[in-house]
Amino acid sequence: MSVETLHHRPADALLDFPFSWRGDQLPHELAALRNEPVKRVRTIAGDEAWLVSSYPLCKQVLEDRRFSLKDTSAPGVPRQYALTIPPEVVNNMGNITGAGLRKAVLKAINPKAEGLGEWMRSYASELVDALMTEGAPVDLRTQFANPYAEALHCRILGIPLEDAPRLAASLDIAFMNSACPVTGAKLNWDRDMAYMVDRLDDPSTTGLMAEIAALRLDPEYAHLTDEMLATVGVTMFGAGVISTSAFLTMAVFSLIQHPEAVAELRADPGRIPAAVDELLRINLSIGDGLPRLATEDVTLGDVGIKKGELVLVLVEGANFDADVFADPHRMDIGRENSAAHLSFGGGQHYCPATALGKRHTEIALETLLERMPDLQLAVPVEQLVWRTGFMKRMPERLPVMW
Repeated sequence: MSVETLHHRPADALLDFPFSWRGDQLPHELAALRNEPVKRVRTIAGDEAWLVSSYPLCKQVLEDRRFSLKDTSAPGVPRQYALTIPPEVVNNMGNITGAGLRKAVLKAINPKAEGLGEWMRSYASELVDALMTEGAPVDLRTQFANPYAEALHCRILGIPLEDAPRLAASLDIAFMNSACPVTGAKLNWDRDMAYMVDRLDDPSTTGLMAEIAALRLDPEYAHLTDEMLATVGVTMFGAGVISTSAFLTMAVFSLIQHPEAVAELRADPGRIPAAVDELLRINLSIGDGLPRLATEDVTLGDVGIKKGELVLVLVEGANFDADVFADPHRMDIGRENSAAHLSFGGGQHYCPATALGKRHTEIALETLLERMPDLQLAVPVEQLVWRTGFMKRMPERLPVMW
């Protein structure tokens, strides 16, 4: 079928994307996409996009600079869903990038930073202490994964831990997938921005926010406003917390359904880092597609993508591609190439916090497996309620016992 024919198909013939919100099974549409790895779909916003689902083509999109992330926020372009942050923020992040900021950010998110690993281990253990004192069942998402991720990002940013709940309260709206702008998202953004601007002037602020505040004395950053600098804090807390907490929740969910793997990891905790890569490969926490806008005409496989068209990278399509990962539906914590997954993106937008995110989950799993050797779901898996209309797939609650 030609590109021109596809463009003139009736709207109701398009696949609606995203597919299932459930994180316990692959969307059934994935099998059909194997024969059509570049597929026209309709997004939540009602726009048309190309969904890319094979590993080599997903990797091509992520690495080819003719597919732009920044331009997905431009006015009038096709969208996955309504923006929940001001469109200028995406460009702000590009405008404020400089040597000083890059150095400060990379230093802050380095998992080998002095004392950070020890702190993560101590805080994870403290949270488990509280769970064991309370007694089973507990909700591992809201009582462990969320606070563990929030506390880590408070430490990195250098803001008080007691402020985590007020910032975390924004995330349920900030990461919604909605066809129309959400009023609450703008209110949340303005409130959180005001908070981070205050941190820039607070002498008690430490960590990354203190380093960002100091950049105001650097002539290279003289053209930037406090609001532009504060976007670093707001976006890092939001994206960092929601990504790490969602993945950790899903990693625990996946692992405890494979008791043989749990036994292997308890017997040899040194295998946990490799297991985390496999858990990243099979995890379905990415609820949407990674968006890119074509900045010129590009051929993708045997399909012509036109300048200005939206392309969505289906990460689970790449990660379950049988041509790359043998027997992809099987969780294999000894899989040799599991680290080739695309769960952290790729190309120029490869997540710089990859090492930190992995270490965050490794320490959490080490702690849980050591302290709760019989960790298991406290309800039948069919009873889990999966969040809808959200950028991350996750259970609303993950009741566990041990």
